[in-house]
Amino acid sequence: MNNSLLPGTRLGRYEIRFLIGKGGMGVVFQGYDTTLHRLVALKILPAEMIGNQDRMRRFVGEARAASALNHPNILTIYEIDQASPVNDGEQSADVVHYIAMEFIDGRTLNRLIHVDKVNLNTLLDYFAQAADGLAKAHANGIVHRDLKPDNIMVTGDGFAKILDFGLAKLVETPEADTRAIAQPLSIPGMILGTLGYMSPEQAQAKS
Repeated sequence: MNNSLLPGTRLGRYEIRFLIGKGGMGVVFQGYDTTLHRLVALKILPAEMIGNQDRMRRFVGEARAASALNHPNILTIYEIDQASPVNDGEQSADVVHYIAMEFIDGRTLNRLIHVDKVNLNTLLDYFAQAADGLAKAHANGIVHRDLKPDNIMVTGDGFAKILDFGLAKLVETPEADTRAIAQPLSIPGMILGTLGYMSPEQAQAKS
């Protein structure tokens, strides 16, 4: 049911507009915040995965990891919550778990590279912006572990934004706020991430 929430469905104070995309960790809709009157992206965990503790832990971990970061090149997380969908005044018995986050009107770096064929100097600027965002995350003890062109969006005014901290790992650094994530986000020995973009340590399940 979560994959096919209808336009106009309400989740708490958010109203579903339309489906943006699907991924391994959830389904993303454009939504509208009826209290603050702004567009948002709503990332929703598929119903069949709610009973999977590891998936749920990573879903919550993404929100906690990213919400601990405040940087222009990192997607802004507004809140994590759950609600029963309401459509045409009727409330469903289902409970939907979601992350409400900044809605980015832009294109992925993957599209800019392979479809739009953006010139190299412009791409280098986007890469530098993403590196700035990663530096902020690393200074706070957070390693992304699934960075790839599909997880970097570029806004219409040229800001690169890092998305998807669902596989993030908290590491100890002097600056890190270890309260940001209450539990580890992965199990030692598991290989996580996208094969073509893994570091050697990641591919060997060492990070």
